[in-house]
Amino acid sequence: MIVPAFRLASIAKVGLRAIARNKLRSTLTALGIIIGVACVIAMSAVAEGAARQVQSNIRALGTNSIMIFPGAVTQSGARIFTGHSTLTPEDVEAIRAECPSVAYAAAGARTAGQVVAGEANWSTEIFGTDVDWPLIRAWNTEQGSFFTEADVRAAAKVSVLGRTVADNLFPDGGAVGQIVRIRNVPFRVVGVFEKKGGSVMGGRDQDDQVVVPYTTVMKRLTGATRLSHVFVAAVSEDRIRQAMEEISALLRQRHRIGPGQDSDFMMRSQEEIASSAAETADTFKVLLASVAAISLLVGGIGIMNIMLVSVTERTREIGVRMAVGAKARHVLTQFLFEAVTLSVVGGAIGVGLGIASSAAISTIQGWPVAVRPESVALAFGFAALVGVAFGLYPAAKAARLDPIEALRYE
Repeated sequence: MIVPAFRLASIAKVGLRAIARNKLRSTLTALGIIIGVACVIAMSAVAEGAARQVQSNIRALGTNSIMIFPGAVTQSGARIFTGHSTLTPEDVEAIRAECPSVAYAAAGARTAGQVVAGEANWSTEIFGTDVDWPLIRAWNTEQGSFFTEADVRAAAKVSVLGRTVADNLFPDGGAVGQIVRIRNVPFRVVGVFEKKGGSVMGGRDQDDQVVVPYTTVMKRLTGATRLSHVFVAAVSEDRIRQAMEEISALLRQRHRIGPGQDSDFMMRSQEEIASSAAETADTFKVLLASVAAISLLVGGIGIMNIMLVSVTERTREIGVRMAVGAKARHVLTQFLFEAVTLSVVGGAIGVGLGIASSAAISTIQGWPVAVRPESVALAFGFAALVGVAFGLYPAAKAARLDPIEALRYE
């Protein structure tokens, strides 16, 4: 079906005049498309922003990191934690010495307690580790410095504060060199970490902790002889899997676990966490996009409904046009043009509204958002497609009208 250019100009002029003649109805018809496109863009921006934030948090776990957790057993086909640890400081030393794919390894011992500084106090996590930990986590001190290997060997009463703890105990600054008490044990503050933000696992505030030598936690605070977990960093990203295999073989040998028996520990790598988070984010994106797409479909149904009403109202007009020489394809093109115009104009407005809504969500709620050009193009293209799809039937119905019957229509 080819319509000459001069015919197209005439059809466009008539179509625009018809749309302008019913301004309120045209606006309400386009509103469904506007809302649908805006929802698609805004929801996609929220989902993309959340995914990027999660990936950023995963990268904040450290470079090429691997986490080893204790007490894993198989019950009813599922691997679970028992709470019993078999990991020891000697295991960490062995991992450093005997696993060539491992760059750093750090012991971990956790507890919780009230930290007191003068009249201020703050309940937080007390995390014990050693000098490799900030290298694994790529976490620098903003003030002062991290404790030393000598502090670890001597179970020294020294601490490095997370930013949240430092701000609550020393709101005026100057935390380094001060004394804080943890379970009535005095600790000298040797450093304050730079701000890290929320954790990817559970959204926990990573800055809400006090880091001390793990030997100090075990000897002076808890009396434990086993580690709560171990942090490891592979020498490179492509050797993470090899490092995990080496660690698994070493720990199974040290813990005297025979062939076919379950390991008494579990390992998770940074790439596994990232992969799991990416799958969750993709599911979230599809869910939001599906909800938003429903708005576009509703808008398309609105266009079809209004165009069918328009065909009925303009039946005599169609008959007159056919009587003076207009062909079925001209009528089809005109009504299709009107439907597509409503959807395209609505889509353009929806794009602007969606981008503005994304910015407003980021400003008001503080959520990370990221508007991708692909989502804008997809939403706008889908809006135009909706105009064609839902405008085609009313246009075809108008084109099939019998001119004589149309002229008799009251």
